[in-house]
Amino acid sequence: MKKRSGIALLVLLTVSVFLLTSIPVHAQMKLRLSVMWPPQHPWTKTFDQWGKDVEKATAGRVTVTVFAANTLSPPMQVYDNTVKGVVDVGTNLLAYSPGRLPLSEVLQQPLGYKSGLQATRLANAYFKKFKPKEFDDVQVMFLHGAAPGFIFTKNPAKSIADLKGLRIKANAENADIVKNLGASPVTMPVTETYDGLSRGVVDGCLFPLEALQGFKIAEVVKTVLECYPMSYMTSMYAIMNKAKWNAISPADQKAIEAINEEYAEKFGKGWVELDNNAVTFAKGKGVTFAKVSKEDEGFTAEKMKPILDDYVKMAKSKGLPGDEALKFSLDFLKNNP
Repeated sequence: MKKRSGIALLVLLTVSVFLLTSIPVHAQMKLRLSVMWPPQHPWTKTFDQWGKDVEKATAGRVTVTVFAANTLSPPMQVYDNTVKGVVDVGTNLLAYSPGRLPLSEVLQQPLGYKSGLQATRLANAYFKKFKPKEFDDVQVMFLHGAAPGFIFTKNPAKSIADLKGLRIKANAENADIVKNLGASPVTMPVTETYDGLSRGVVDGCLFPLEALQGFKIAEVVKTVLECYPMSYMTSMYAIMNKAKWNAISPADQKAIEAINEEYAEKFGKGWVELDNNAVTFAKGKGVTFAKVSKEDEGFTAEKMKPILDDYVKMAKSKGLPGDEALKFSLDFLKNNP
Protein backbone atom coordinates (compact mmCIF):
# COMPACT_ATOMS: atom_id res chain seq x y z
CA MET A 1 0.00 0.00 0.00
CA LYS A 2 2.78 2.41 0.93
CA LYS A 3 4.56 1.62 -2.33
CA ARG A 4 1.39 2.27 -4.37
CA SER A 5 0.77 5.54 -2.49
CA GLY A 6 4.33 6.64 -3.20
CA ILE A 7 3.96 5.89 -6.91
CA ALA A 8 0.64 7.78 -7.04
CA LEU A 9 2.19 10.77 -5.30
CA LEU A 10 5.11 10.73 -7.71
CA VAL A 11 2.75 10.65 -10.70
CA LEU A 12 0.73 13.52 -9.23
CA LEU A 13 3.86 15.62 -8.71
CA THR A 14 5.08 14.88 -12.23
CA VAL A 15 1.74 15.91 -13.74
CA SER A 16 1.67 19.08 -11.62
CA VAL A 17 5.19 20.09 -12.71
CA PHE A 18 4.25 19.44 -16.35
CA LEU A 19 1.13 21.58 -16.11
CA LEU A 20 2.95 24.41 -14.38
CA THR A 21 5.77 24.48 -16.92
CA SER A 22 3.28 24.29 -19.80
CA ILE A 23 1.50 27.52 -18.77
CA PRO A 24 3.24 30.56 -20.30
CA VAL A 25 4.43 32.97 -17.65
CA HIS A 26 4.18 36.64 -18.60
CA ALA A 27 6.64 38.66 -16.58
CA GLN A 28 6.03 42.32 -15.87
CA MET A 29 6.32 44.37 -19.06
CA LYS A 30 7.84 47.84 -18.69
CA LEU A 31 7.07 50.01 -21.70
CA ARG A 32 8.77 53.27 -22.74
CA LEU A 33 6.39 55.62 -24.55
CA SER A 34 7.76 58.39 -26.77
CA VAL A 35 5.66 61.54 -27.33
CA MET A 36 6.51 64.71 -29.24
CA TRP A 37 4.78 67.19 -26.95
CA PRO A 38 6.36 68.89 -23.91
CA PRO A 39 5.62 67.54 -20.41
CA GLN A 40 2.80 69.99 -19.63
CA HIS A 41 0.96 69.59 -22.97
CA PRO A 42 -2.53 68.08 -22.63
CA TRP A 43 -1.63 65.17 -24.92
CA THR A 44 1.45 64.26 -22.87
CA LYS A 45 -0.78 64.14 -19.79
CA THR A 46 -3.38 62.11 -21.68
CA PHE A 47 -0.81 59.51 -22.74
CA ASP A 48 0.44 59.41 -19.17
CA GLN A 49 -3.11 58.61 -18.06
CA TRP A 50 -3.35 55.99 -20.82
CA GLY A 51 -0.33 54.30 -19.27
CA LYS A 52 -1.90 54.41 -15.80
CA ASP A 53 -5.10 52.88 -17.15
CA VAL A 54 -3.11 50.13 -18.87
CA GLU A 55 -1.30 49.37 -15.62
CA LYS A 56 -4.58 49.22 -13.70
CA ALA A 57 -6.32 47.05 -16.30
CA THR A 58 -3.43 44.57 -16.33
CA ALA A 59 -3.03 44.52 -12.52
CA GLY A 60 0.48 45.94 -12.84
CA ARG A 61 1.70 43.36 -15.34
CA VAL A 62 2.19 46.14 -17.92
CA THR A 63 3.58 49.53 -16.87
CA VAL A 64 4.27 52.60 -18.97
CA THR A 65 6.79 55.43 -18.61
CA VAL A 66 6.24 58.49 -20.81
CA PHE A 67 9.22 60.28 -22.36
CA ALA A 68 8.12 63.77 -23.46
CA ALA A 69 9.47 66.22 -26.04
CA ASN A 70 11.13 63.60 -28.29
CA THR A 71 13.71 62.73 -25.61
CA LEU A 72 13.48 59.02 -26.44
CA SER A 73 13.64 59.37 -30.23
CA PRO A 74 13.90 62.09 -32.89
CA PRO A 75 10.43 62.68 -34.39
CA MET A 76 11.32 61.48 -37.90
CA GLN A 77 12.65 58.19 -36.48
CA VAL A 78 9.85 57.25 -34.07
CA TYR A 79 8.23 54.71 -36.41
CA ASP A 80 11.52 52.98 -37.27
CA ASN A 81 12.66 53.04 -33.65
CA THR A 82 9.39 51.46 -32.57
CA VAL A 83 9.89 48.69 -35.12
CA LYS A 84 13.44 48.15 -33.82
CA GLY A 85 12.43 48.26 -30.15
CA VAL A 86 14.35 51.41 -29.26
CA VAL A 87 10.87 52.77 -28.52
CA ASP A 88 8.23 50.42 -27.07
CA VAL A 89 5.23 52.64 -27.74
CA GLY A 90 5.54 55.56 -30.14
CA THR A 91 3.26 58.36 -31.20
CA ASN A 92 3.90 60.83 -33.98
CA LEU A 93 2.70 62.13 -37.34
CA LEU A 94 2.09 59.67 -40.18
CA ALA A 95 3.73 62.26 -42.42
CA TYR A 96 6.99 61.83 -40.49
CA SER A 97 7.35 58.41 -42.14
CA PRO A 98 7.32 59.62 -45.78
CA GLY A 99 6.69 56.87 -48.30
CA ARG A 100 6.29 54.21 -45.63
CA LEU A 101 2.52 54.44 -45.14
CA PRO A 102 1.30 55.16 -48.70
CA LEU A 103 -2.30 53.93 -48.49
CA SER A 104 -2.83 55.76 -45.20
CA GLU A 105 -1.78 59.03 -46.84
CA VAL A 106 -5.46 59.28 -47.79
CA LEU A 107 -6.05 60.65 -44.28
CA GLN A 108 -3.91 63.77 -44.84
CA GLN A 109 -5.58 64.75 -48.12
CA PRO A 110 -7.84 67.86 -48.31
CA LEU A 111 -11.04 65.89 -47.74
CA GLY A 112 -13.04 68.71 -46.15
CA TYR A 113 -12.70 67.73 -42.49
CA LYS A 114 -14.98 69.56 -40.07
CA SER A 115 -13.35 68.63 -36.74
CA GLY A 116 -10.70 66.55 -35.02
CA LEU A 117 -13.39 64.22 -33.68
CA GLN A 118 -14.72 63.52 -37.16
CA ALA A 119 -11.15 63.09 -38.45
CA THR A 120 -10.15 60.72 -35.64
CA ARG A 121 -13.25 58.59 -36.12
CA LEU A 122 -12.53 58.36 -39.85
CA ALA A 123 -8.89 57.41 -39.24
CA ASN A 124 -9.82 54.46 -37.01
CA ALA A 125 -12.73 53.39 -39.23
CA TYR A 126 -10.34 53.46 -42.22
CA PHE A 127 -7.81 51.32 -40.36
CA LYS A 128 -10.40 48.73 -39.34
CA LYS A 129 -11.80 48.61 -42.87
CA PHE A 130 -8.57 48.30 -44.84
CA LYS A 131 -6.16 46.81 -42.27
CA PRO A 132 -3.28 48.25 -44.34
CA LYS A 133 -0.29 45.90 -44.53
CA GLU A 134 2.04 48.90 -44.26
CA PHE A 135 1.38 48.79 -40.50
CA ASP A 136 2.12 45.05 -40.18
CA ASP A 137 5.53 45.56 -38.57
CA VAL A 138 3.96 47.28 -35.53
CA GLN A 139 0.83 46.91 -33.41
CA VAL A 140 -1.46 49.89 -33.93
CA MET A 141 -3.02 51.15 -30.71
CA PHE A 142 -5.18 53.81 -32.38
CA LEU A 143 -5.03 56.73 -34.80
CA HIS A 144 -6.05 60.34 -34.18
CA GLY A 145 -5.43 63.80 -35.54
CA ALA A 146 -5.99 67.54 -35.71
CA ALA A 147 -8.54 69.09 -38.07
CA PRO A 148 -9.73 71.29 -39.67
CA GLY A 149 -6.61 72.68 -41.32
CA PHE A 150 -6.85 76.17 -42.82
CA ILE A 151 -4.61 78.95 -44.14
CA PHE A 152 -3.79 81.75 -41.67
CA THR A 153 -2.49 85.05 -43.08
CA LYS A 154 -0.30 87.71 -41.55
CA ASN A 155 -2.35 90.49 -43.17
CA PRO A 156 -6.14 90.76 -43.45
CA ALA A 157 -7.74 88.52 -46.10
CA LYS A 158 -11.31 87.91 -47.21
CA SER A 159 -11.12 85.53 -50.13
CA ILE A 160 -9.02 82.86 -51.82
CA ALA A 161 -7.96 85.51 -54.36
CA ASP A 162 -6.12 87.30 -51.55
CA LEU A 163 -3.73 84.36 -51.32
CA LYS A 164 -2.28 84.86 -54.80
CA GLY A 165 1.50 85.28 -54.67
CA LEU A 166 1.74 84.94 -50.89
CA ARG A 167 4.46 82.82 -49.29
CA ILE A 168 2.67 80.27 -47.13
CA LYS A 169 4.40 77.88 -44.75
CA ALA A 170 3.26 74.33 -45.47
CA ASN A 171 4.54 70.83 -44.86
CA ALA A 172 5.75 68.84 -47.85
CA GLU A 173 2.75 66.52 -47.72
CA ASN A 174 0.22 69.35 -48.12
CA ALA A 175 2.21 71.93 -50.08
CA ASP A 176 0.03 71.33 -53.16
CA ILE A 177 -2.96 72.75 -51.29
CA VAL A 178 -1.13 76.07 -51.13
CA LYS A 179 0.25 75.84 -54.66
CA ASN A 180 -3.10 75.02 -56.25
CA LEU A 181 -4.67 78.07 -54.62
CA GLY A 182 -2.16 80.42 -56.24
CA ALA A 183 0.25 80.91 -53.32
CA SER A 184 3.86 79.76 -52.94
CA PRO A 185 4.49 76.98 -50.41
CA VAL A 186 7.49 77.40 -48.12
CA THR A 187 8.66 74.48 -46.00
CA MET A 188 10.05 75.15 -42.55
CA PRO A 189 9.83 73.42 -39.15
CA VAL A 190 6.77 74.28 -37.11
CA THR A 191 9.10 75.54 -34.39
CA GLU A 192 10.41 78.24 -36.74
CA THR A 193 7.02 79.37 -38.08
CA TYR A 194 6.28 81.96 -35.38
CA ASP A 195 9.60 83.69 -36.02
CA GLY A 196 9.18 83.35 -39.79
CA LEU A 197 5.81 85.11 -39.64
CA SER A 198 6.97 87.83 -37.26
CA ARG A 199 10.01 88.64 -39.45
CA GLY A 200 8.08 88.50 -42.73
CA VAL A 201 9.91 85.46 -44.09
CA VAL A 202 6.46 84.01 -44.84
CA ASP A 203 3.09 85.72 -45.28
CA GLY A 204 0.99 82.98 -43.76
CA CYS A 205 0.79 79.32 -42.84
CA LEU A 206 -1.30 76.21 -43.39
CA PHE A 207 -2.09 74.73 -39.99
CA PRO A 208 -4.81 73.08 -37.92
CA LEU A 209 -6.68 75.51 -35.65
CA GLU A 210 -4.95 74.19 -32.52
CA ALA A 211 -1.67 75.81 -33.64
CA LEU A 212 -3.18 79.26 -33.08
CA GLN A 213 -2.74 78.68 -29.36
CA GLY A 214 -0.44 75.67 -29.16
CA PHE A 215 2.31 77.45 -31.11
CA LYS A 216 1.04 80.99 -30.36
CA ILE A 217 0.50 81.61 -34.10
CA ALA A 218 -2.47 83.86 -33.24
CA GLU A 219 0.05 86.45 -32.02
CA VAL A 220 1.51 86.90 -35.52
CA VAL A 221 -1.45 86.45 -37.91
CA LYS A 222 -4.55 88.54 -38.61
CA THR A 223 -6.92 86.21 -40.49
CA VAL A 224 -8.02 82.59 -40.58
CA LEU A 225 -9.63 81.75 -43.92
CA GLU A 226 -12.41 79.28 -43.16
CA CYS A 227 -12.56 77.28 -46.38
CA TYR A 228 -13.58 73.68 -45.73
CA PRO A 229 -12.83 72.19 -49.16
CA MET A 230 -9.11 72.71 -48.38
CA SER A 231 -9.43 71.33 -44.85
CA TYR A 232 -6.96 68.52 -44.17
CA MET A 233 -6.04 66.38 -41.16
CA THR A 234 -2.72 66.20 -39.38
CA SER A 235 -2.95 62.43 -38.91
CA MET A 236 -1.09 60.72 -36.06
CA TYR A 237 -0.50 57.18 -34.82
CA ALA A 238 0.00 55.44 -31.49
CA ILE A 239 1.87 52.18 -32.15
CA MET A 240 3.64 49.45 -30.15
CA ASN A 241 6.66 47.32 -30.92
CA LYS A 242 5.37 44.02 -32.29
CA ALA A 243 7.56 41.75 -30.15
CA LYS A 244 6.59 43.60 -26.98
CA TRP A 245 2.91 43.32 -27.90
CA ASN A 246 3.22 39.59 -28.60
CA ALA A 247 4.87 39.07 -25.21
CA ILE A 248 1.75 40.37 -23.44
CA SER A 249 -0.85 37.75 -22.48
CA PRO A 250 -4.00 37.52 -24.64
CA ALA A 251 -6.15 38.60 -21.70
CA ASP A 252 -4.03 41.72 -21.12
CA GLN A 253 -3.97 42.46 -24.85
CA LYS A 254 -7.77 42.40 -24.86
CA ALA A 255 -7.85 44.79 -21.89
CA ILE A 256 -5.45 47.19 -23.63
CA GLU A 257 -7.48 47.08 -26.85
CA ALA A 258 -10.58 48.14 -24.90
CA ILE A 259 -8.61 51.06 -23.44
CA ASN A 260 -7.42 52.00 -26.94
CA GLU A 261 -11.03 52.24 -28.16
CA GLU A 262 -11.81 54.56 -25.28
CA TYR A 263 -8.76 56.74 -25.86
CA ALA A 264 -9.31 57.10 -29.60
CA GLU A 265 -12.62 58.76 -28.78
CA LYS A 266 -11.01 60.75 -25.97
CA PHE A 267 -8.37 62.14 -28.33
CA GLY A 268 -10.98 63.01 -30.95
CA LYS A 269 -13.07 64.96 -28.45
CA GLY A 270 -9.90 66.47 -27.01
CA TRP A 271 -8.93 67.90 -30.39
CA VAL A 272 -12.30 69.68 -30.55
CA GLU A 273 -11.72 71.14 -27.10
CA LEU A 274 -8.22 72.30 -28.02
CA ASP A 275 -9.55 73.90 -31.21
CA ASN A 276 -12.32 75.72 -29.33
CA ASN A 277 -9.76 77.02 -26.84
CA ALA A 278 -7.49 78.10 -29.70
CA VAL A 279 -10.30 80.01 -31.43
CA THR A 280 -11.12 81.83 -28.19
CA PHE A 281 -7.43 82.60 -27.69
CA ALA A 282 -7.07 83.87 -31.28
CA LYS A 283 -10.14 86.10 -31.11
CA GLY A 284 -8.73 87.56 -27.92
CA LYS A 285 -5.64 88.48 -29.94
CA GLY A 286 -7.77 90.21 -32.58
CA VAL A 287 -7.66 87.46 -35.21
CA THR A 288 -10.57 87.51 -37.68
CA PHE A 289 -12.21 84.27 -38.85
CA ALA A 290 -13.29 84.93 -42.42
CA LYS A 291 -15.70 82.39 -43.88
CA VAL A 292 -15.18 82.37 -47.65
CA SER A 293 -18.03 82.67 -50.17
CA LYS A 294 -19.81 79.74 -51.81
CA GLU A 295 -18.01 80.69 -55.03
CA ASP A 296 -14.65 80.42 -53.28
CA GLU A 297 -15.64 77.07 -51.82
CA GLY A 298 -16.54 75.79 -55.28
CA PHE A 299 -13.30 77.14 -56.74
CA THR A 300 -11.27 75.53 -53.95
CA ALA A 301 -13.02 72.18 -54.34
CA GLU A 302 -12.08 72.13 -58.04
CA LYS A 303 -8.47 72.99 -57.19
CA MET A 304 -8.28 70.12 -54.68
CA LYS A 305 -9.44 67.46 -57.16
CA PRO A 306 -6.00 67.08 -58.85
CA ILE A 307 -4.46 66.47 -55.40
CA LEU A 308 -6.93 63.65 -54.73
CA ASP A 309 -6.35 62.25 -58.22
CA ASP A 310 -2.58 62.26 -57.64
CA TYR A 311 -3.06 60.32 -54.39
CA VAL A 312 -5.08 57.65 -56.20
CA LYS A 313 -2.47 57.39 -58.97
CA MET A 314 0.35 57.07 -56.41
CA ALA A 315 -1.47 54.36 -54.48
CA LYS A 316 -2.39 52.40 -57.60
CA SER A 317 1.21 52.56 -58.82
CA LYS A 318 2.08 50.62 -55.65
CA GLY A 319 -0.72 48.11 -56.15
CA LEU A 320 -2.86 49.68 -53.42
CA PRO A 321 -6.62 50.42 -53.52
CA GLY A 322 -6.28 54.20 -53.31
CA ASP A 323 -9.57 54.78 -55.12
CA GLU A 324 -11.42 52.60 -52.60
CA ALA A 325 -9.70 54.28 -49.64
CA LEU A 326 -10.57 57.73 -50.97
CA LYS A 327 -14.21 56.84 -51.66
CA PHE A 328 -14.55 55.25 -48.22
CA SER A 329 -13.10 58.37 -46.58
CA LEU A 330 -15.26 60.84 -48.50
CA ASP A 331 -18.39 58.76 -47.87
CA PHE A 332 -17.57 58.49 -44.17
CA LEU A 333 -17.20 62.26 -43.81
CA LYS A 334 -20.43 62.84 -45.72
CA ASN A 335 -22.36 60.38 -43.58
CA ASN A 336 -20.72 61.40 -40.30
CA PRO A 337 -20.63 65.23 -40.33
